[in-house]
Amino acid sequence: MTVQETVQDLTAFVAEAAKAYDVPGISVGVLVEGHEFFASVEVDERTLFHIASATKSFTATALMRLEAEGRIDLEATVRTYVPELKLADEAHAARITVRNLLDHTGGLEWNLIDPDHGDGSLATFVAKLEALPLIGEPGARASYSQAGYNLLGRVIEKVTGQPYEQAVAELVLTPLGLTDTVFDLDDVMTRKHTVGHNRDADGVLHTATPWKSYPAGTHGNNPGGGGVSCAADLLRWARFHLGEQVGGQPGAADEVLSVEARRSMQEPKSELRGSTLGDAFGFGWFLNGIGGMRTFGHGGSGNGQFAELLVVPERGFAIVALSNCAPEGYQLNQDVVKWALEHFLGVVEEDPEPVPYDAARNGDVVGRYEIDAMNLDVADDGARLTLAVGIKPEIRAASDTEMPQDYPAAAMGFLAEDGDDYIITDGGLKGQRGLFTRDESGAVVGIDIAGRLFGRVR
Repeated sequence: MTVQETVQDLTAFVAEAAKAYDVPGISVGVLVEGHEFFASVEVDERTLFHIASATKSFTATALMRLEAEGRIDLEATVRTYVPELKLADEAHAARITVRNLLDHTGGLEWNLIDPDHGDGSLATFVAKLEALPLIGEPGARASYSQAGYNLLGRVIEKVTGQPYEQAVAELVLTPLGLTDTVFDLDDVMTRKHTVGHNRDADGVLHTATPWKSYPAGTHGNNPGGGGVSCAADLLRWARFHLGEQVGGQPGAADEVLSVEARRSMQEPKSELRGSTLGDAFGFGWFLNGIGGMRTFGHGGSGNGQFAELLVVPERGFAIVALSNCAPEGYQLNQDVVKWALEHFLGVVEEDPEPVPYDAARNGDVVGRYEIDAMNLDVADDGARLTLAVGIKPEIRAASDTEMPQDYPAAAMGFLAEDGDDYIITDGGLKGQRGLFTRDESGAVVGIDIAGRLFGRVR
């Protein structure tokens, strides 16, 4: 089958899958054999979506350019650039380095949830980090942290003397010709853009507000998750990280970052165990092996919007999927990525099957786990082990903005007779893998999911 014929099949698959999941809009882009192809439903390749955490790859690239120019030392402490930094532990704040933030080994919990955004600035967000729980010593282990990348954004502001958004535009976006990758809602409103949707408890879709995951005019989460882009720009972004000379002017790509430096971002920096998202963190990327091939990429989850970007460098291949419905958009994007890997590259990845139900073993892990914003409950209903994830009621009650629905209890199971790795087998998180964490005595003290650690509270 020719590439053109496969693209036609992709277009049909995207339309059928969007209808099956009842997702209003999806934009898909594929880079294969040096050519770009697009498929969409109710949108096109230049329609803007909130890409949420996929923004981290832009933040990391901007920081790497500053490092290449000798303006930032990755081994320096964060206080070298943000001397006012305060964390829950003074010794931790004094030791944490820029590299720790880049590879998610900073020991910071996922994010600071505070309904009072103050003036909405990144400086105000960072000034409140003393309230963020710490989950380990700097460099001890990887745990995905939005707060860590937001703090990196403040490092960029301090070094450049510019607001984060302006600095990233000048350092990365403008020279690469990424004209539809923006942050400010004023820029979004003047371009074609989608609207997110959430499904209520009765299954009815409604428009998601705020448009991002936090109110308009707030900037504290922009470095870790505030970017807005489209399928066309994200394929250009993938081509840049594949080493191509994209950009508005000859040599612009190398001016932003050398090919060697780009590739160094795709090398393992810290281990990520038992996760669907990958087996290691690079700088700004999740790294994984699929079908014997190395991949890098990043996803994002906003308010009723989902983004996925995956790149297979040895094949010069990239796939982008952007959708606008929660929770089904996540599964739709995953299905599209799997379809593209199979039909363009011949890579078929099946989810592993869990081992049979074992009540005695399950009792070791049943309990509540939490991060600052969410509770995670592992239970045994007498026939299966289940996992439920929800926003803490007090956080939801204090928020004056809409929040997504919780993920109800869904079946999960261990992947081996004697290990702590698991897989979720149904529901909105179907296919997600992770592991339970034990202390030196062998007691289960946490659960890793989506690259982050939830600590056990009971």
